[in-house]
Amino acid sequence: MKVIGFSGYSGSGKTTLVEQLIGRLRLAGQRVSVVKHAHHQFDIDQPGKDSHRHREAGAFEVVIASDRRLAKIREFEVRTDPTVHQLIAELYDCDWVLVEGFKHADVLKIEVWRAETGKPVQYPHDPFVVAVSTDSPERLPQPTGLPLLDLNDPDAVVDFLLADPARYEYRPPFDDAFGATADADAGRGAQPAAEFDPPAG
Repeated sequence: MKVIGFSGYSGSGKTTLVEQLIGRLRLAGQRVSVVKHAHHQFDIDQPGKDSHRHREAGAFEVVIASDRRLAKIREFEVRTDPTVHQLIAELYDCDWVLVEGFKHADVLKIEVWRAETGKPVQYPHDPFVVAVSTDSPERLPQPTGLPLLDLNDPDAVVDFLLADPARYEYRPPFDDAFGATADADAGRGAQPAAEFDPPAG
């Protein structure tokens, strides 16, 4: 599984670029998943629907599925801000994970920058930025030796990624216990010690 982030301020064009890359990677035979940072009050459920009623009644998690799709909604018991690695651990196996947001995450990322936003750049201070996607390279506030990718040419961005896919191969930051730690940190209570069977012998 390969992971690449897309960071930039609101209005820079991250979502449009990620949307374009998903389709193009699919055409290249790749299975693509997305991890997205959201605001505190986001909700994908609909009031009045059964799943929403279950949540309102106090369910910790609701999994709803049909023969077309599956969704899992978790209500954190303790307010928390999951890391990008905890969210990646939730994903089914795929070829590419595109991470939108998580500006300060320790994953390789492409910075998306438009001069019109009036926002600063990230690449001079972030060693995880591997390229800058922009529609105005001549207006970058600081010179850089990083590859400059045309924000209006998503095919060029896909070519850049597929030219060296091994570079983005994902390695979780912790050992095999990471998944359990991530679940606990993401609002899932730890399993009581009494539930573990002692080793035989």
